[in-house]
Amino acid sequence: MGVREPEGPPLDYAKPAGDTIDLALIRAKAEDGGKRIGSLVFNFGGPGASGVATLPSYTAAQSLRSRYDLVSFDPRGVGNSAGVKCLSDKESDEQRAKNLDLAGTVEEGRKTAAACEKNSGKVLPHVGTESAARDMDLMRQVLGDARLNYFGISYGTELGGVYAHLFPKKVGRTVLDAVVDPTQDPAQESLGQAKGFQLALDNYLADCVRTPGTCPYKSPEDGRRRITGLLAKTGEQPLPARSGRKLTQESAVIGIAATLYSKEAWPALSVSLSDAEQGSGDNLLMLADSYVGRDDQGRYNNMHAANTAINCADTRQRSTPEDVRARLPEFRKASPVFGELTAKGLLGCTGWPVTGKSDTPEVSAPGAAPIVVIGNAGDPATPVAGARKMAEKLGKGVGVLVTVKGEGHGTYGVNQCATKAVNGHLLDGEVPANGTVCS
Repeated sequence: MGVREPEGPPLDYAKPAGDTIDLALIRAKAEDGGKRIGSLVFNFGGPGASGVATLPSYTAAQSLRSRYDLVSFDPRGVGNSAGVKCLSDKESDEQRAKNLDLAGTVEEGRKTAAACEKNSGKVLPHVGTESAARDMDLMRQVLGDARLNYFGISYGTELGGVYAHLFPKKVGRTVLDAVVDPTQDPAQESLGQAKGFQLALDNYLADCVRTPGTCPYKSPEDGRRRITGLLAKTGEQPLPARSGRKLTQESAVIGIAATLYSKEAWPALSVSLSDAEQGSGDNLLMLADSYVGRDDQGRYNNMHAANTAINCADTRQRSTPEDVRARLPEFRKASPVFGELTAKGLLGCTGWPVTGKSDTPEVSAPGAAPIVVIGNAGDPATPVAGARKMAEKLGKGVGVLVTVKGEGHGTYGVNQCATKAVNGHLLDGEVPANGTVCS
């Protein structure tokens, strides 16, 4: 695989003759040049995930390399594409070591926003999804493709929908997996995630108690009671870790959430929760570190900073502590484990130095080629209803819905039926029947 940096797009598309930025790309050339279709561009989500770092380890896509150059990139604001810089590693550790109430969350958010403005103020207004979609069309031209063949996962589905809206006639073979709901504002999306993660946790508990000997709980009810008790305890007194750091309530919740993206991680959740009940915060803290992009040397990648910057550039909504306080009962009812943290997340753009674009993305794409949209029933981060809404909003004859009855965030390479549908579309141009259900 090679990394390349083509001539960069404008920093501000409203000023095409102004400053430019560099975009980092990575490409693995097609293995069968004689049957090559073109390039297939991946975005792995976040927002904030580095495609340059992720593509080499994305083994699920190997079969697609038979006919495509596999391409990914760091979207603007991410990684090596004018990556947003905010807090230092030490400041990030210090911030995560605190159990924060709403006022403290706002105060720390303002510190983060000030650091982002100081270190990356020039790019902050220009890292939104619409600009990233325009970058992808420039990439399409540089790669020599008449149409953009695209595979978007999680946030990458929103990016793909926005691209289809802006450039409907340039849409090639496209798959959107683990789909963001384009009709929800940030508060609705956060509430949906609270419900989604709680559903995934309940599914884990139901599965856990069916395998006695490895499960720390007698029943799902026992599990819910003990997990909420553990979180209450970490909220009062963080758990120690061998490194000298501490597991706060927020990190405990993030560590639990990290294991719900894939059913294969459920055994690790059982071990981590058992250890935490015995007084050790090590495993949950390690899981939380991985989720927020901290390595074992204490270095943070820019995923979290980029996530905030892109979301705040996209989103007009700005919540106050009073807004969140009023909605806390609703969030706690949706999830006794994840509700409070997802509600606090609504304060992420409070005090941000850039005004957001809108409350919801525009994804209608009349005249575009069919786009395969896949939702998973047990997906915690992007509940399956989002796939239905995306298919509807893309438009009749464009959005083609496939629903999977499974667990985890994303289906390609996990569910055999969905994988077959994706390969059929991308490799052979076959469009599955709208409404296909995979079990």
